[in-house]
Amino acid sequence: MIPLQDINPRRRFPYITFFLIGINVVVFLWTQLFTAVGQYELFMQLSIVPSNITRDPLALETLLDMTRSMFFHSGWVHLAGNMLYLWLFGDNVEDRMGAVLYLFLYFFSGMVAAATQILIDPHSSIPLVGASGAIGGILGSYLLLFPGARVRGIIPIGRITRIQEWPAWTALGLWFGLQLLYAVLSVGSGAGASGGVAFFAHVGGFVFGAAYTLIFIKFFPQPPVEERRDVLYERAERYRY
Repeated sequence: MIPLQDINPRRRFPYITFFLIGINVVVFLWTQLFTAVGQYELFMQLSIVPSNITRDPLALETLLDMTRSMFFHSGWVHLAGNMLYLWLFGDNVEDRMGAVLYLFLYFFSGMVAAATQILIDPHSSIPLVGASGAIGGILGSYLLLFPGARVRGIIPIGRITRIQEWPAWTALGLWFGLQLLYAVLSVGSGAGASGGVAFFAHVGGFVFGAAYTLIFIKFFPQPPVEERRDVLYERAERYRY
């Protein structure tokens, strides 16, 4: 499924989600000023390169590389896909957690995602770029906070496309299952990535996001699922389960 909309009204405007999308877009446009060779050299210097990180994992530069990598993207498709998921699912997680805890979720998910990929392939000299790990954490959080929210999207079947609605637990559970499958299959190739995609980073970010949210729920108990559903959909009467 390619998600287009989640039917999940929010209480507040998602300023932080917009801010994160804006930074990602601005940084991407800046990197487009470089030639392909210059862009690769930029990524080598300013983003995560596993073989460099493993030499000194506790250095300040390592932390800076992990942070900068979350805002670099290899192309328009890479950027558009990540920003679509961030916009669709990030606004509701921000609404539920608040700005500070949401930012912690985003950045720590990205760092754990990078660390997971580095552990799988510590000698790789290929830069790891993209917000996918951080967004994976948001997806893991969304799955626990809003498992029954409806996600509307396109299911491509050959040359035919169909628009369907699935509950979030199905759509995001399928996404995670595919990332895990591809990650496991990529191990046999001698690297933890396949086709330029760091699948273990996606898995690590998602698992961290879910674990982080379990802790959040423990300290900030959530209303029962039925009550949450009724409150949300009273705010937007045009949406019904």
